[in-house]
Amino acid sequence: MEHLINENVKNIEISGIRKFFNMVQGRENIISLTIGQPDFLTPDHVKKAGIQAINENKTTYTHNAGMLELRQAIGRFVHEKYHLQYNPEDEIITTVGASQAIDNAFRTILSEGDEVLLPGPIYPGYEPLITLAGARPVYMDTTKTDFKVTPELIESHITNKTKCIVLPYPSNPTGVSLTEEELKGIVRALKDKPIFIIADEIYSELTFDYPHVSIGQFQEIRDQLIIVQGLSKSHSMTGWRIGFLLAPKEIAKHILKVHQYNVSCPSSISQVAAIEALTKGKHDAYAMKEAYHKRLEFVYNRLVDMGLEVVKPNGAFYLFPKFPIEKMTSFELGVDLVEKVGLALVPGDAFSNLGQRYMRLSYAYDMSTLTEGLNRLEHYLNHFQLA
Repeated sequence: MEHLINENVKNIEISGIRKFFNMVQGRENIISLTIGQPDFLTPDHVKKAGIQAINENKTTYTHNAGMLELRQAIGRFVHEKYHLQYNPEDEIITTVGASQAIDNAFRTILSEGDEVLLPGPIYPGYEPLITLAGARPVYMDTTKTDFKVTPELIESHITNKTKCIVLPYPSNPTGVSLTEEELKGIVRALKDKPIFIIADEIYSELTFDYPHVSIGQFQEIRDQLIIVQGLSKSHSMTGWRIGFLLAPKEIAKHILKVHQYNVSCPSSISQVAAIEALTKGKHDAYAMKEAYHKRLEFVYNRLVDMGLEVVKPNGAFYLFPKFPIEKMTSFELGVDLVEKVGLALVPGDAFSNLGQRYMRLSYAYDMSTLTEGLNRLEHYLNHFQLA
């Protein structure tokens, strides 16, 4: 019966990140700096709120968009943090993680033959969802602009088929973010065009040298804009699966229909915990951010001392160094690192072909693990020939 499977499904691949992670799982004496999972625990007060929700039998369906109390908490949170104005009644949807918010948005706005602009290298989760919606991803090469989207890049890739652009910042895999001035240029390039903007701001609470500026502050593109956020990274709640989507009501009412028939609603228990995170825990990310910043400085300086070319990021918990390889692919380099020094990094080509010659290193690990991993990388560079 396999020949009857949807061709779009057959043509998508398992994530290159997971593929490589699964390949090295079970090997002995491996230092893995692969997965973008915070190494902090969910804050205790958030866990207690979830336990209390179970004990109080808050285990039924909720409103499709999530509990109103939660949507109100989301509205207050994004207003206080990022100066955004979204009505909890009809412009905020609580989702099963940010990934479901992105899927809902794509399935709502995309039609067969549409094109979606993606700044590459980029997280591999967008392309399959675009393909499943019948549209086509178009990659913009940011490797010559320090991994930043520019107005010139956007304008040179827009066609009459362009329906949407995705702006993920801070970025996975590069950690690079966008300043207010850079966003102004992007807004000028996109305003008044019939193009949706999906801003994936899941790492917004984890920025270092300058605060995150949401593109949602620019009212001139509000009608085009869908913002994706969530608690996985900011509150180390990856398994709780709480994301949220912000959009003007004319768009949100259609996204809600897709969401309703997809999952009905997120876990009621997780929603109660999310209320706690967004209210009493609205500053929980600060301690994590401080630790990530120290790790960033340490890892970045070590990579530079090794002679590797690397753009210093302003957020998330990734670095994306470039390796002097010509004949060897990033995947082959990843395998070689595992086999020769027992170090696992994610091959850059998992983030599109524009990631060729790069490797993603996650510093969401304790300092002893990072130190040992970097020692192994330095040993590899000093004792083995790159091809």
